[in-house]
Amino acid sequence: MYKVRTYNQISVKGLDRFPRQSYEVGSDIGHPDAFLLRSQKLQDVDVPKSLLAAARAGAGVNNVPIAEYSKQGVVVFNTPGANANAVKELVMAGMLLATRGILPGMAYVNSLSHMRDSAEMAALLEKEKSRFAGGEIKGKTLGIVGLGAIGSMVADMALAMGMKVVGFDPALSIDAAWRLSSEVTRMENLPALLARADYISVHVPAMDATRHMINESALNLSKPGAVLLNFARETIVDSAAVLRSLNNGKLGCYVCDFPEPAMLGHAKVIAMPHIGASTEESEENCAVMAANQLMEYLENGNISNSVNFPAVSMGRVAGTTRITFSNDNVSGVLGHVLSVLADNKVNVTDMMNKSRGELAFNLIDVESAPSHEVISAMEAVEHVIRVRVI
Repeated sequence: MYKVRTYNQISVKGLDRFPRQSYEVGSDIGHPDAFLLRSQKLQDVDVPKSLLAAARAGAGVNNVPIAEYSKQGVVVFNTPGANANAVKELVMAGMLLATRGILPGMAYVNSLSHMRDSAEMAALLEKEKSRFAGGEIKGKTLGIVGLGAIGSMVADMALAMGMKVVGFDPALSIDAAWRLSSEVTRMENLPALLARADYISVHVPAMDATRHMINESALNLSKPGAVLLNFARETIVDSAAVLRSLNNGKLGCYVCDFPEPAMLGHAKVIAMPHIGASTEESEENCAVMAANQLMEYLENGNISNSVNFPAVSMGRVAGTTRITFSNDNVSGVLGHVLSVLADNKVNVTDMMNKSRGELAFNLIDVESAPSHEVISAMEAVEHVIRVRVI
């Protein structure tokens, strides 16, 4: 029986993925094999010795102590792309709100509650409507920083709306490159993108390398009157620099999902309460994806969409036993482990070894279940982090 401890409100569709005959799922589970969460900060949660994996139903994992989990061989999953459509649609809403006088126009209409004569109101609105006319996004250039699952969908949406799209991503994967429309013009660097974009939308993960990526220097390179949209993470944008740029007239508007006190009430800021991925559909997609990834790892040792371990997947033959082990990515470890198996006459039928940065992960299928002594010998190999028998 696998045990999954949940945090936050997880979509029922995700929870229903776990077969009740083989999984115990709940918020008060003791000795869990896995965590399933959304926004819970795991930095404050003790790591049970039983913990094998943690899955965040969302893309960002800044609420998970990844370095600590990696040292203990705990695989951390996220759900890239599961909330992409929700974010994409909000980006479009943000661009339209920043371009047309929708919000000030609505505020003006609501200020006329004292009027009682419909004809008088119609005449007044006809006279005043030019104040809220705004412009159109068709023909304008959208610069997308980060061309992953969300960025590529934003690009397709903008192209469908008749916009020109330029993109920059220093870490563009092969899969992401295949997804990207050929109509997107790749920029070699961020300054080149900023100089061309009427709208700038950031879609990069929060990490040391992206902290304050959009700062004073970057904003000084942008086109006068450009609109900046941040539906990624608050740390990517230097909010103090944004406010200075808005106040000196360089930046035209800032649309964000991460409001700060200094921004409230600013005429050129459109702030939303972190609702980018908060649609019913998005939460369902994330929960289902996270649950599927946990089950595949717990039952078969296969890994997809991990943020700390490599992707690895190998089919299983009936009647065999699977051993998984994680280790520091140094030479000789796999050879030593295979020697342990050979010395104990454990026959290997199939295997796979993958590495990622400082970590490696291995799948080894054997003809018969190894003894506790064999597993202990594997665990004793230098640089082995964790061994598991499935």
